[in-house]
Amino acid sequence: TLLEADDDSALERLNLINQRNDQAVIAHAQKRCAESGTKLTAKRSQVLEGLVKSKKALSAYELTDYCREELGYELLPMSVYRILEFLEENNLIHRLNTTKKYIACSHISCEHSHQAPQFLICKSCSKVEEVSIPTPVVALVEETTEQAGFRLANNQLEIECYCTDCPTTESDSS
Repeated sequence: TLLEADDDSALERLNLINQRNDQAVIAHAQKRCAESGTKLTAKRSQVLEGLVKSKKALSAYELTDYCREELGYELLPMSVYRILEFLEENNLIHRLNTTKKYIACSHISCEHSHQAPQFLICKSCSKVEEVSIPTPVVALVEETTEQAGFRLANNQLEIECYCTDCPTTESDSS
């Protein structure tokens, strides 16, 4: 029907916009690497593209599978680990310590500095959202930590929660 054709063309336009956005993110990452004297090689770009397109956090093995199955790239897991290390060192991705997975930085295309990252991780569907923590909140966390006799290892916070797409039950929130 005409309505279904409109839905299909709208979906095609949305996919095209997402492809352009993904390509723009990769291009910006290449520019950032060049400015810092490093190079975003083809393999590094493929791994970053996998994280950008996946829209969720992936382990190195999941990323290897995703790149092969969804993007047609053959990458060895050991190569992926080395590439992830490079991408993390260049602030293009984040490693989530609670899940041992990686996610593309949501600020790759930004030109300004950012506050400490905070990751909201859905316990049900594993969706991850990166948000910034205001500097006063980080200072309060650091102060409270020191008062308890500890020092922060880093200022990245990861909070398990439920996204609005996932139902929760009483027992989930305890």
